[in-house]
Amino acid sequence: MSHIITLNAGSSSLKFGLFEVQGGTPVTLGTGLVDRIGGAQAHISATAADGSTIADDGPQHIPDQTAALDRVLTLLDRLYPGAKVAAVGHRVVHGGADIVAPITLTPDVVDSLEKFSPFAPLHQPHNLAGARAAMERFPNAVQIACFDTAFHRNHPWVNDTFALPREFYDKGVRRYGFHGLSYEYVTGYMAETAPLLHAGRVVIAHLGNGASMCAVVAGRSVGSTMGFSALDGLPMGTRSGQLDPGVVLYLMEQEGMDAAEIADLLYRKSGLLGLSGLSHDMRTLEAADTPQSRQAISYFTFRIRRELGALAAVLGGLDAVVFTGGIGENSRHVRERVCQNMGWIGIEIDHDANADNKPVISTMLSRVQVMVVNTDEELVIARAAAKLLGHETAQAMPA
Repeated sequence: MSHIITLNAGSSSLKFGLFEVQGGTPVTLGTGLVDRIGGAQAHISATAADGSTIADDGPQHIPDQTAALDRVLTLLDRLYPGAKVAAVGHRVVHGGADIVAPITLTPDVVDSLEKFSPFAPLHQPHNLAGARAAMERFPNAVQIACFDTAFHRNHPWVNDTFALPREFYDKGVRRYGFHGLSYEYVTGYMAETAPLLHAGRVVIAHLGNGASMCAVVAGRSVGSTMGFSALDGLPMGTRSGQLDPGVVLYLMEQEGMDAAEIADLLYRKSGLLGLSGLSHDMRTLEAADTPQSRQAISYFTFRIRRELGALAAVLGGLDAVVFTGGIGENSRHVRERVCQNMGWIGIEIDHDANADNKPVISTMLSRVQVMVVNTDEELVIARAAAKLLGHETAQAMPA
């Protein structure tokens, strides 16, 4: 029996999964997370397919992604001795304008994807570092990349461009959209469980430390709140979201900030953290209930409501809204605030169902069905890997 490892490398984290291929279909054995990579407070956690905890190790010193991968492989070898790895699937944030599907990675292909690092500076380098490390550990396994941007590559031109001279569009300055793996999972889930809604007009809200929304028709993305970079659209844990470009000019000209300082401000010190002065974590903000935390949550939900109306206009109507991501799946307070007084657009929320985190939280009379779906980006990667795997020879887990 062959196995697939999935790797989702971030700036300070590494999500991973191990799947067994049964009849060409990946079946989850375990998934986990290495968090706070880069210091002595790193932590490794993992759960089995039934949700039970199978690892909870830390704090420990994990200096970089290569070291994190070493710890993950050691853990998986201990938990699943004898696993034969036929493929390693990677999440890669940026695939540019032309990549529309998963691809097989070679060293040359990985090098070519470096050109997109300026478009996603906090994600792309770590994604590619994880791919290079996996190639060293599994030289005979198939390495497969799945791209967050690929899901959005069929946008209409008006949803893909900025009002800049056309030469910049030709150079790649355009709206790419992100969180594509999450949106792919949700649309696939809807195709299986709610085919009539899947065929209609849906807004998916992926709300987490990174947050975006996507307008979907019949499973196809036609608009996204994220644009050229993962900074645009909704406010996030530490990212600003939509910002008047004049603010950046002001920061340069009047505050004397250089590009690195502005990037640090917009990517790491803004969003919920900047507004609250307390934390980027919604759970912390809801528990704190300070004036600043309440304001941060109010701004977050206000922007979601604003974008919901805009995306409904893009779709020409609305049949369903789906909440997903860490906040979308778990914060009944945020979902309630977003759906409050949205009867004009056809949303009527069932407060009891929302409080209980039910899969459907709208009332029977609501013209728009409101759903909560637990996303699974690792499964999307594993499915793509299984599809591209073919008849490659499996490789034993390295010691």
